[in-house]
Amino acid sequence: MKKFLMSLVLMVCVFVSSFGADKSLETVKEKGYFIVGLDATFAPMGYRDESGEIVGFDIDLAKEVAKRMGVEARFKPCEWDAIIFDLRSKNIDMVWNGMTITPARAKQVAFTKPYLSDNQIIFTRKGTAPAKVQDLAGKVVGVQLGSSGAQSVEDNPINKEIKELKKYATNVEALMDLEAGRLDAVVMDEISGKYYNAKKSTLTYSVETLADEDFGVALRKQDKALVDEINRLLDEMKADGTFDKIKVKWLGK
Repeated sequence: MKKFLMSLVLMVCVFVSSFGADKSLETVKEKGYFIVGLDATFAPMGYRDESGEIVGFDIDLAKEVAKRMGVEARFKPCEWDAIIFDLRSKNIDMVWNGMTITPARAKQVAFTKPYLSDNQIIFTRKGTAPAKVQDLAGKVVGVQLGSSGAQSVEDNPINKEIKELKKYATNVEALMDLEAGRLDAVVMDEISGKYYNAKKSTLTYSVETLADEDFGVALRKQDKALVDEINRLLDEMKADGTFDKIKVKWLGK
């Protein structure tokens, strides 16, 4: 009887263990693809080019990781402010789009190791002096809804002195309103803002930063196996030089 009970306990333990096992990587490989959620206006990380194709630094990284994983990377544009909801609802498998690692987001998602650093800086119209943080007092400032740029302003004491903080669905919309004179400044990612300005030369930007940050790939909390595999493959790409080739292609030296 004792032997039977021990066998029964062992069987239950094995069943519970297998039932609760993380099969995220296995599931992706069985499907043959993973779905990346992104704001498809966030150049150069991920955006639509003139032909409508989704391209960018993060796009090339995700495609290379998928190739080494033996699957396909598929891309799904999402509203940035709701993208974590899309992830947790399983409409997408990950967010790979210059997402800043923050404590608030880390409570909701699992991040890979940081793969790129960036800053939040202030953009103003060309012909004006580059703004400093204190210059935002009394100004109308634009940010992307749900972005780390918005958070960096809201967390800064200057927020109490800003005339109005206007929130946009995309950074591009905010920058267009800045160019049109409907905003005094936009706070956003340095990499993306400078990439936008390189094509138009309509803006100037601050040396001072509101926040320094790191980008990570966001996945569901329970998908540890998939997080670990992406970390492993990114490390492999950095070691063999592939990561730097992609970085130079999109961000320069």
